[in-house]
Amino acid sequence: MSDMNTANPDMAALWNGPGARSWIAAQAVLDQAFHGFEALLADMAAEAGARAVLDVGCGTGATTRAIARRIAPDGTALGLDLSAPMIGHAEKLAEMEGSPARFLAGDAQTHNFPAAGFDLIVSRFGVMFFSGPVDAFANLRHAAKPGAALAMLSWRSIEENPFMTVAERAAAPLLPDLPKRGGGPGQFAFADREHVHGILNAAGWTDISSDALDMRCAFPAEALDTYLSLMGPVGQLLAKSDDATRDRVLSAIRDGFSEYISGPDIQFTAACWLTRATA
Repeated sequence: MSDMNTANPDMAALWNGPGARSWIAAQAVLDQAFHGFEALLADMAAEAGARAVLDVGCGTGATTRAIARRIAPDGTALGLDLSAPMIGHAEKLAEMEGSPARFLAGDAQTHNFPAAGFDLIVSRFGVMFFSGPVDAFANLRHAAKPGAALAMLSWRSIEENPFMTVAERAAAPLLPDLPKRGGGPGQFAFADREHVHGILNAAGWTDISSDALDMRCAFPAEALDTYLSLMGPVGQLLAKSDDATRDRVLSAIRDGFSEYISGPDIQFTAACWLTRATA
């Protein structure tokens, strides 16, 4: 299902184009790395007795499917994402799994949700990209039942997540056009807890709190090149580069990850906020 009315054409272009292709190609690696977050949100949904869950910025749907497994057959889980290609991939994975999860391509900031339809709204790193975050969270509050809970994961600061910038620091001398992090919607847009609380308060949410969460993540070391060539600013540039440049950059940045190799795996700590609020 699709509703592509959007207030964020720049992000829509990214996540319906190169961003979507990268995430779909890296889907198995990313789902393995972030499995702990998926399990956390699914446990929260089950423990809360949720019956109608909305997963915002669901990507290829791992968290939505995990929640659906935990709350079926009495509960339903709907995954929403701006990326139509990722939603299409999520639907294929759900069909293969026999999952009852449902998916919708649309912008959470503008989508015309039925009023008071969800008793839990969650997100695994999908809420930092809105062009108008107050409007987006006000729209999500409209979609929430009175007393419904919001539970969302977002990244803390760049400095607390050094793994996320190893590649661009190592590649910078070879890629002079490498985009800089920060300044607007993006991975670290919700790093300031008080800023996020101000957004939620302005959007009408109450009982707002954020807890620092450090999650140990891992994926196979043999998948490192896949991760490097697809993710972040380096991946964006490598997707447009010739094979010689790609090989030269990958060779230069692999050594930067040596401290994260543990046996057969790449291991790192994801420093995040778990933010909760009530409609």
